[in-house]
Amino acid sequence: MTTTGRKRLDVRNAVPSDVRAIIRLIDRVYPDMPSYAPAMVRGQINNFPEGCFVALYDNRVVGYCATMRVSKTMAFSPHDWEEITANGFGTRHSAAGEWLYGYEMAVDPKQRGLRIGQRLYDERKELAEQLDLHGIVIAGRMPGYARARRKVSGPDDYLHQVVTGKLPDQVISFQLKNGFEPLGILLKYLPEDKASAGNAAHLVWRNPYVDPDEAPEMRVPRGVESVRLATCQLQARAVGDFDEFIRNVEYFVDVAADYRSDFIVFPELFTLPLLSFETKKLSPPEAIDRLTAYTPRLTKELGRMALEYNINIIGGSHPTRTDDGDIQNVAYVALRDGSIRAQEKIHPTPNEAFWWNIKGGDSLDVIQTDCGPIGVLICYDSEFPELARRLVDQGARMIFVPFCTDSRSGYMRVRYCAQARAIENQCYVVMSGNVGNLPNVDNMDIQYAQSCILTPCDLPFARDGIAAEASENVETLTIADVNLADLSWARAEGTVRNLRDRRFDLYHIDWDSNPGAHAPSGGPVPAGGHNSPGGG
Repeated sequence: MTTTGRKRLDVRNAVPSDVRAIIRLIDRVYPDMPSYAPAMVRGQINNFPEGCFVALYDNRVVGYCATMRVSKTMAFSPHDWEEITANGFGTRHSAAGEWLYGYEMAVDPKQRGLRIGQRLYDERKELAEQLDLHGIVIAGRMPGYARARRKVSGPDDYLHQVVTGKLPDQVISFQLKNGFEPLGILLKYLPEDKASAGNAAHLVWRNPYVDPDEAPEMRVPRGVESVRLATCQLQARAVGDFDEFIRNVEYFVDVAADYRSDFIVFPELFTLPLLSFETKKLSPPEAIDRLTAYTPRLTKELGRMALEYNINIIGGSHPTRTDDGDIQNVAYVALRDGSIRAQEKIHPTPNEAFWWNIKGGDSLDVIQTDCGPIGVLICYDSEFPELARRLVDQGARMIFVPFCTDSRSGYMRVRYCAQARAIENQCYVVMSGNVGNLPNVDNMDIQYAQSCILTPCDLPFARDGIAAEASENVETLTIADVNLADLSWARAEGTVRNLRDRRFDLYHIDWDSNPGAHAPSGGPVPAGGHNSPGGG
């Protein structure tokens, strides 16, 4: 007899590499509903990885659920899906929340006999018990309501008749068998859910191991999740060839690695010294083409250094002519495993657009690293609050800002905006700028910089919101340790809680990233569906 130890069915925590498979699952389960954008699912997972689960059958994702921690007030007050989920990103998760809130459940309709929905709910219950939470709150779909509207006086009456067994409803009946109790109806919870007429059943499961009369005291531990950051304030100097330029960069990578830094960031346009050894003056198009020719060697060297020195390198930015002929300002990020990621500058300055004909990029997403998701905003991009908010919604706790400014006034614009991004998003922001000059290179006549590592302004952080900063206009390396756990504490229990306190009942931002490859307009996917247990 042949035996095998391979598991055909497995339930585990979701990870960012599952995002595409999760979206394909959502599309199969809800073909008539708008889909998620990848950034939304990435945010759900990054913001509370312990609360997101996938079920795999023969290594194929056939189930997914998303959960977050919220306060009793938020869980039990009237709300809609967009408001409580922060437009689907899950950023209203609070590490001090005493209740779990389930806001997504999808099960492949072809795998209903495997009790995948039950397995996912068991994971949620086990999580609530492990964390000593009071229970789970969900908004369950009522897919039978639209068909039964003529038989009932409204959604409340429909729920009552399902609870008393007078009417069937696949989703609500499943929740009741699962130990959930009805609290009432959430009107207009998800307007896109036509089968439920936009309504949802407000349901609760209470943890039997927690005394319901005990006053909750959920405190976020001031733990340690230390990351060492290094920002290089680089001298713009003439070099004799590409190898000399790389030696200058590698010197600082080596020093940062000797200090056991996890990241080092270089300035915007830090590769322009490669134009300093040209024998004739180049026009802007010629200069871009010459720089683009160095791109393969540059990314190869960055990957080599990241691997050899065991450090993540944010390679400033490098003007590049792309395959479609556009010129873009691109940050190449080399991770410790030697892989390369790229982030385009979204907003070129008027000067860049005029002199270099640089076009803005059209995608902005977090980059997954061994220290968690990060974001990169190149100089001018830091002056647009929507960009940093998108990165933080996806789970970024550190944002790197390579910049290149020629005057103090230009520098202060970037500096003040970077500090604002740190405060309003309760994250760390790391700035890196050029100093010195390159007389024979257009647009690099003079430079002004004071690179720094910025924090939110609250009790766990530096008094003035500055973890470390360089001296003005001096080539140097500035290093500081930051504690990512302090961000979790501040977001849950800080003096202000900018992320959690956003008024999603009044406003939110809709993104149209990756045109043609993301969610159509009309809202997010509802929790649950007619082919799955559904509901949260």
